[in-house]
Formats: sequence, structure tokens, C-alpha cells
Amino acid sequence: MAIGTYIRTYFEGRWHDGDIPIMRAADHGSWLGTTVFDGARSVNGLTPDLDLHCARVNHSATALMITPTVHTADMITLIHEGLRDYSDDAAIYIRPMYWAIHGDPTAIVPSPEETGFAICLEEIPLAPETASVTLGLTRFRRPIMEDNVVNAKAGCLYPNNARMLAEVRNRGFGNALVADAIGNVAETATTNVFMVRDGVVFTPIPNGTFLAGITRARHIANMRADGMEVHETVLSFQDFHSADEVFLSGNMSKVTPVTAFEDTQYKIGPVTRRVREMYWDWAASTT
Repeated sequence: MAIGTYIRTYFEGRWHDGDIPIMRAADHGSWLGTTVFDGARSVNGLTPDLDLHCARVNHSATALMITPTVHTADMITLIHEGLRDYSDDAAIYIRPMYWAIHGDPTAIVPSPEETGFAICLEEIPLAPETASVTLGLTRFRRPIMEDNVVNAKAGCLYPNNARMLAEVRNRGFGNALVADAIGNVAETATTNVFMVRDGVVFTPIPNGTFLAGITRARHIANMRADGMEVHETVLSFQDFHSADEVFLSGNMSKVTPVTAFEDTQYKIGPVTRRVREMYWDWAASTT
């Protein structure tokens, strides 16, 4: 399903215009869910951390027992080739993806013999700086390694995220603040999360239940370089009720301010604004 406009697809050795079919009904990925992807961004000609996103999709494939077939450097070259058809000021969502095609004799375990690969480029504007979101509680939780492939950016994880979103949206919230298996805050349904109290920044410590994102790591590095105090630690929902600021970190929008968690209200504060400013200053400095 396209959520943006002007799509280009790399498949079977060349770029195609449009959202073309890439999977067959009997592909392992179609009926058994062995798919992985990653998401990067091109904004005003900048492609921040593209190399890390391309490397991660290969790591995700390996974690899901899919054989990655495109080296990171080659993937980057292909993506830049596809981006040439877009205007310099376009905002593009970059989505490389793999899926398994065959299975072993039981059909369940993916076969290494053949792997599907595609790249989708989709023009999706960045959210305006004035955009914000509210968070609600959900009964659904993040799985652990023994339950699911939480060390991959895998398509099979997203139905759980979808029911989190559906539950809180039915109550009027925009996203869900989600617990791990033992009840501590992990992330939201779609992003990593940060909170600020008395000028100090906190974020859930990676504990194997969620992907500690590439953009999350970039924010932490930028904040520490700017002299901010940042702690990766165990956080409760009560910690978020006592926060001064909360913001989300993800590839699609980079920084999204939070204005409420259940009945707790927040203002969009100076740390959130500074984190966004630092991110784009860093991205521009890498060109």
C-alpha cells in the first residue's frame, strides 16, 4: 500500500517507475511472513545514515534466516541511482527489503537458495515542525527474543504494533507508549522515545525487546556532543508522567514532540527543539 506519491521500484536488476508487483503467491515471504525491510530518508539531497540503514537490512535478513544478497556499498549506489529521478528538494522514503522465496522440505524454514530483493522509493513529505502527537496506554507489549525476532526489522512484528495503534486511536490518542514483557517502558508502537526532566534526557535502555534505532543513536551522540546529560536506563510509566518534555525518534519524521501521555500534558520544550536542530545541522555537515 502506497502512502506517498511518485514511487520508483528497483527489482530484478533495474529501476521501474511505479509500485510494481514483486512477490508471488507461493513465495515464502507471501504466505509465511519472512520479510525484512529498512527505512532511510532523502531530504533536500541529504541521505543521513544511509549506510547504516542499508547495513541493518542485511543484518535483519540474517536474523530472520533470509540470505542477504546485496552488499551495503552496492545498495547505496543503487539508491543514489534511483534518487536521481527526483527533484533536489523532494523528501523521499527509502525502503530496501528482502523476502524468502523457497522453504525447506517442511516449507517452514527459509531456504538460502534464492532471496527476493527490492528497493522502493516513495515521495513522502516530512511532517511540519509544528506537528505533534499524543500517547496512550495499550495492553499489548513488546515481545522478547524467545517469543519473536526482535533483533530484526521484520514485517512479521508489525501486526502487534498495528493492534497497539488501533487500541489507542480508538481512545483518541495518536500513538501508544508500550511496555516490555515485565512492564517497563520500551518504546512507542512505531518509534523510540525520549523524556526530559530538569534538563536531563532519559531513554529506555536497550534490553532486547525493541530495536534501538539508528536515528535514536544519532540523537544521543548529538546531544552528548552538545554537552547534554543523556541516560539510557530503566523507565516506568510514572517516570513519563513526571517528565517536562517527551519526544519521539524515528526515521520517518526524525523528531516528533509529544504533547500528552494519557491525562499528563507537556509543552514542546527547548530540548526537543534543540535535538531537531542538531540533527539537521549534523546531516548537512556530512555532505
